[in-house]
Amino acid sequence: MSAPALHPVESTADPAPAPPVGVPKADKAKKDGRAASSSPLELSPPPEYFDHRIKMFDRLKAEHDEFLKNQPRQEINVTLPDGAVKAGTSWQTSPLDIAKEISKGLADRVVIAKVDGELWDLERPLEGSCKLELLDFEHPEGKSKIATYICKKVFWHSSAHVLGEAAEKHYGCHLCLGPPTDEGFFYEMAIQDRPVLPADYPGLETLANGAMKEKQKFERLVMKKEDLLEMFAYNKYKKHFIETKVPDGTSTTVYRCGPMIDLCIGPHIPHTGRIKAFMVTKSSASYWLNDSSNDSLQRIYGISFPDSKQLKEYKNFLAEAAKRDHRKIGKEQELFFWHDLSPGSTFFLPHGTRIYNKLVELMKDEYHKRGYSEVVSPNMYNSKLWEQSGHWQHYKDDMFVLDVDKEKFALKPMNCPGHCLIFDARDRSYKELPIRMAEFGVIHRNEASGALSGLTRVRRFVQDDTHIFCMPSQIESEMENLFDFLENIYGLFGFKFKLVLSTRPETFLGSVETWDHAEKQLSDVLERKYPGKWELNPGDGAFYGPKIDITIQDALNRSHQCATIQLDFQLPERFKLKYRGPEAHDDPEKVTRPVMIHRAILGSLERFIAILTEHTAGKWPFWVSPRQILVVPVAAPFSNYASEVAQKLREQGLFVDVDNTDNTLPKKIRNGEIAQYNFLLVVGEEEMNSRSVNVRNREDVGTKTRSGVIPLDDVVAKLSSLNRERRLENKLL
Repeated sequence: MSAPALHPVESTADPAPAPPVGVPKADKAKKDGRAASSSPLELSPPPEYFDHRIKMFDRLKAEHDEFLKNQPRQEINVTLPDGAVKAGTSWQTSPLDIAKEISKGLADRVVIAKVDGELWDLERPLEGSCKLELLDFEHPEGKSKIATYICKKVFWHSSAHVLGEAAEKHYGCHLCLGPPTDEGFFYEMAIQDRPVLPADYPGLETLANGAMKEKQKFERLVMKKEDLLEMFAYNKYKKHFIETKVPDGTSTTVYRCGPMIDLCIGPHIPHTGRIKAFMVTKSSASYWLNDSSNDSLQRIYGISFPDSKQLKEYKNFLAEAAKRDHRKIGKEQELFFWHDLSPGSTFFLPHGTRIYNKLVELMKDEYHKRGYSEVVSPNMYNSKLWEQSGHWQHYKDDMFVLDVDKEKFALKPMNCPGHCLIFDARDRSYKELPIRMAEFGVIHRNEASGALSGLTRVRRFVQDDTHIFCMPSQIESEMENLFDFLENIYGLFGFKFKLVLSTRPETFLGSVETWDHAEKQLSDVLERKYPGKWELNPGDGAFYGPKIDITIQDALNRSHQCATIQLDFQLPERFKLKYRGPEAHDDPEKVTRPVMIHRAILGSLERFIAILTEHTAGKWPFWVSPRQILVVPVAAPFSNYASEVAQKLREQGLFVDVDNTDNTLPKKIRNGEIAQYNFLLVVGEEEMNSRSVNVRNREDVGTKTRSGVIPLDDVVAKLSSLNRERRLENKLL
């Protein structure tokens, strides 16, 4: 039985037409609604740079093979994760050889290797004794998120090269970037006088499938900078990378599959035949280096799998994801929209604002219980603040910069520097710590116009942002409180979550001892709270401190990172933040730096609303629902009673509408069901005389469950309780 298909697409991915698997035929392309392109499948003759690259590669590869041949062969020990040791020969035995020795099934399945922690091509010879890990597309343990992530990235990176080969053959284009993404891969390219059209997709898939059938080997070659500049002299985009990323006198690698040779550090799968299913999903315009003043380019996106069944499952997933798309539901339920006159900024309509406010109320209620203090800080600061914080040097291009009084100002892209100013507004004592500072501040980030997408990629947004200033000795207790906070909030929505601890990177601020102590504190808390249920991601912490990333899984099993917990040693140092500890009694001049903890749970409210919309498919939990109750009078004489019922419910803070239209009763009920009201309260003569309502639950639509008549006072109490307790199940108790 094949492994279930990964569902890697972002929830905002544009619904893509489902192309056929394998070689598309003209009649099949027409059936899928994608007319075949009138352009030839391949350019004839092929681009001149094919021959130029291949001749150089073959010459240099022969020299490299001779070098390998002359390396000394020695016996080596290869240690596997379970402690087993396999014998091998240096410069001869490859990870794939070890996999074949273990089992043919593993050798067929494995995607990439790790040699002493470094990603390694399966057919690249081992150079000495080492520790070896063999990673599969779905990863054997089935629990290592990081290993699975790495495997898929390698697999999709290799697939991007196949797409690049197809694009070069079809368009004669100049390739730019071809990275893997969380949702597959894309290749960015410059095409002369021709847009990429959906009609091109079947032809690109035909060429990709041809490369897959040929089982083209991915061949790795180390090349000197001067040779690279000669090989890619025809392509100004590749030359830019070589000139800016490869220091003079050094080398880097290229990879070849078929006629396609690309500047790439790898690693890759052994050959293109490992790809069993390939689909072009969409295309878009872009700018070189994401700068609108540069060349206009085109991107082609794709997805691939090592099993054709996974592609079929993926197409089914795309269909379901399209139904749940928050932009579609937002329009249908009149929740939010966007306008070209303010790109990247969301207009929340009344019903969407209800959801927004409910989430803010939730967090504020928790803040009150958990000892947080809300603050309000400015939206715009002088550039001197951002220079002090370090953001001006590293983040300026992503900020909205303004000229004010002959000085540079910028709209804030984050709240933390402002919170440092608040902390430093007066002297602080250790007796005040921890200070938990919260703000629903408006944030602006200058995202590229081509990257904007619904609620998930915007320029103006609000975060449930908090910063905790504490003593080092308080880190563990604060972390435990934050984990409890996470469980409480995510549990309300039925989200499961995973945690990853990222540790000290190569470039970091502060002492190794400080980092080691902080990392131990975090790992101790994680192991105490979630024994064996968290992962370590060595070397991926922020330069200012270790961090814990939290991802939630939605109803379609997609992962979304919303929450993050980061320790920060940098900003307290940059802003000279200090507090007086108990020792200041004896030495008034002695002050101590606090530790700063950055924390968000919902993250961006806009993005969280998008995730929640798609997680629930627009069937909102009662307490956050913008349409909680619809009162339906069976006829005009009962309209006054319907309005009385609605008023009693509104007095309890519930969202209630009354359908006093001339529609028939079945039509009113159907309209209420389509609008996703949680409960319909039908009233007629019997209900009016008995001061009751006939309750219809949204969850009972399409079932044989009968509605019930409940006294009005009882239903008011039950609905108020459901709202107040923020219960997930749409059920009256």
